[in-house]
Amino acid sequence: MRTKSTNLQHDRLSQSKSMVLLDPAEATKPISRHRRNLSQHYVTDKPVHKGFSVNQNKEGIINKTKISDKGKKLRKNWTTAYVVLSEERLEFYKDAKELTANLKSGTKSEYIDLRGAQIEWTKEKSSRKNVFQITTESGNEFLLQSDADITVQEWFWAIRNTIDSLGTAQPFLALGVNVRKSASTEILHHGFELKEKKNEQRKSLVFKLNYSASDSSDINRVKTRLKKFITRRPSLKTLQEKGLIKDQVFGCQLATLCKRENITVPHFVRMCIEAVENRGLDADGLYRVSGNLSTIQKLRFVVNQEEKLNLDDSQWEDIHVVTGALKMFFRELPDPLFPHCFFEQFVEAIKIPESDRQIQTLRKLVRQLPPCNRDTMKALFEHLRKIVVNASTNLMSTQSLGIVFGPTLLRPENDSGNMAVCMVYQNQIVELMILEFNAIFC
Repeated sequence: MRTKSTNLQHDRLSQSKSMVLLDPAEATKPISRHRRNLSQHYVTDKPVHKGFSVNQNKEGIINKTKISDKGKKLRKNWTTAYVVLSEERLEFYKDAKELTANLKSGTKSEYIDLRGAQIEWTKEKSSRKNVFQITTESGNEFLLQSDADITVQEWFWAIRNTIDSLGTAQPFLALGVNVRKSASTEILHHGFELKEKKNEQRKSLVFKLNYSASDSSDINRVKTRLKKFITRRPSLKTLQEKGLIKDQVFGCQLATLCKRENITVPHFVRMCIEAVENRGLDADGLYRVSGNLSTIQKLRFVVNQEEKLNLDDSQWEDIHVVTGALKMFFRELPDPLFPHCFFEQFVEAIKIPESDRQIQTLRKLVRQLPPCNRDTMKALFEHLRKIVVNASTNLMSTQSLGIVFGPTLLRPENDSGNMAVCMVYQNQIVELMILEFNAIFC
């Protein structure tokens, strides 16, 4: 026969997934030590709300890398760190000895401020398994990883509970409730707050359904008025003639843009080329490395709204943002820099086996292009030639630039042929025009 132990009730509570102890005295009772892994359980004596996920002080070894510093992308550099999770932040040390030394000397370590941070699993940011990402309120991004499934799960939920707790515990301190939680539990429910929100959503849904049922005739009248308005609205051409809508820079026909600016090379193209040549010719992977997409879109918006643009401004500091915007400009041209009607002729020219005749044919084709295409092409390839001259520092050869700019500058009007073969010819045309720039353009 089994005898009832005075600790039986407490042991059952500690082994369950999650439990709220209504009696604060219960938390002081001794905890059974027969568990397989005591580090997966923790107890807090802080009075918190019933639905509040408890913070856990935790430390151990995990792999980490920083991939973004305030929106600026960084190269992944995985390192093994001794990590300490405290109430508000995640601290990194080389090992436990450095932690002890820093505590004695008062030296500050590298850390992540978890206030306002976000945490999520990610598979796209790294080829490693068990990777999760922490994004801080200031825009820094970190990846953490461990090959041990249990270890990485424990870290993920411990950090998530800490993030959830920051800034939410104070309103519930007066309730005087202790929480006991195991690491296998993902998150506690939000108690009566969740029920209240659900009730409000149901009431709102019922109201909308009743409204739509009783006022269907009003909705039909609104639909009729909208149809009349749409059919009577002025055309885009009319609005452009009145000056109410202006042509944008991105996505505009090259000839239209040059005519509007009264030049043969768009002002934006000139600005990007000058910015790259002044401060980015030695940047590793120039035009190959992608800049921050949100910053590129912001730059595009500024250009399209005809706002005063200064590429030396600190917000465009990353040269890969400038190169990304220039590539996007050429990629979004309705008719590419090498016009659709010339595509087959350029492909036939690159197939010519004799080098001299090949160059002469390309030279004739370039001279037949519209002035805006020819002059913009000349400015771009002269710029790409300067990049190849600095290939020892930026690691961008003619072949690399051909791969980047081939599909961007040359596109068939109908993608009906062999795309792989077509891409080879596109790359070869760009490479040859960089190498034989003087013979083709001068």
